[in-house]
Parts: sequence; structure tokens; C-alpha cells
Amino acid sequence: MPDTLGYRKNFGIVIPSVNTAAQPEFEAMRPAGVTNQTARIFIPFIPLIDDASFVRHVETMRSGITAAVEQIATGQPDHLVMGLSLEAFWDGLEGSERLRASLETLAGCPVSMGSNAILAALRAVGKIRRLGILTPHPPLGDARVRAYFTEAGYEVVRMKGLGAKSGLAIARIPEAELGRALIDLDGDDLDALVQVGTNLPMARLAAEAEGRLGKPVLAINTATYWHALRQSGIDDKVPGFGPLLAVY
Repeated sequence: MPDTLGYRKNFGIVIPSVNTAAQPEFEAMRPAGVTNQTARIFIPFIPLIDDASFVRHVETMRSGITAAVEQIATGQPDHLVMGLSLEAFWDGLEGSERLRASLETLAGCPVSMGSNAILAALRAVGKIRRLGILTPHPPLGDARVRAYFTEAGYEVVRMKGLGAKSGLAIARIPEAELGRALIDLDGDDLDALVQVGTNLPMARLAAEAEGRLGKPVLAINTATYWHALRQSGIDDKVPGFGPLLAVY
């Protein structure tokens, strides 16, 4: 018997406690008959002042994943959506696939992570090889993201890391600054722009930028939720978030 409210699908959502962007963006993309059931990973406030503090932030995030997934699994979700991205990129392409497989075993259902979802989105929107990537991270995080996409066969032509000083600060970066960052990244030598970092509120902004720049601009929250919908057999076209959700 299907769930009364989630009569099409119940999605389990895992998000860090300091992330204030992913949950409302996922909810805005949710079709009727799908529910988003959210668990939070506890993250203390960690000022990101150097590589050591950034690594501590990542390790704290990763250490809390299992408990959050175990919590959400008690509700028997049909699909798990991971609303955290750097942890999926951290150990490269093979490491990301190992993480996804372990999470599927733990949750008992398919998993969409920012890493595998963004690759699927890039394949869906056309022949893409040369990327500009926007992140909220310092150089150490950017290096891990660059390595992942390079392993996946893409040329990372340019990256721009915004160097947010804490996890909370990521969601407080003004839209005007995010828009300027996309313009700075863009160029005729790029096939697409990609944004990573699930606490950057970029879903609608990326869609607007795609119309102005004339090339795919893929926000990680949009790609991850799109992947979950399509992998769940839900083909609803959701307007307002760019062609990925409205067309593909």
C-alpha cells in the first residue's frame, strides 16, 4: 500500500545541519505525490581559517553520514537524496562510487549524490567536455573537485572558489556576488558551467544565468533532485529551474 501523501515516491533527504539552502530548493522542485523526508547531520560551527580546519569540517560531515542515513532509513524511503556534495567528490571517481554503493546498502534504496547526478546531467544536456566550475570552497576543496571531474573525462578550464569562512556562511553569499562569479567564469572556451556546494542557493539563479549566457549552467541541487526524480521513473517537467528539469 503506498504512502498517503507520498503516493508516488517518498524521498529521504540527508543534509548537514548548517545547510539552509538545499532543503528549500529541493522542496520547491518537488512534484505532487512526492514527499521529502529530511534528516540532518550535526555539524558544529567550525571557522574555516586554514586547510586543517577545512579538513576537520569535511571529516565531521562524513562521520555523521551513517547515523543520518540510518535515521531516514526507518521511514523506508524509495530513494535517498544526498544534500551534501564535497564529501562525494573528496576521494575521486572510484571513491564516490564506493560511497554511493555503501549508502545504497545502508538505506536499502537507490541513492542520488551530487557527484553521480552532475555527471548524468552533463550527459543529458549535450556534448559537454570543457567546464568552468564554481564552488564555495577554499583551494583544497577545489583541488578535490577538479580531480573528480578530470577523472570523469572532463577538461576543467577554469575554477572559482569563493572561500566561504564557515559552512553557514556559504548560504549567505549574496546573489549579486554569485552572478558576478558566473560571468567571471564564462567564456567561449567553455561548453558548460557547473556549480557545486549544496549550501549555495543557486537553483533559480543558475537557470536565469543559462538564459543569459547561452550554455548549460548546472546547479548541483537541481541536478541531484532531477536525478532522483528520473531514476524513480518520475518524468514531470518542473519549470523555473532551467532546461534540465523543464525539458530532460
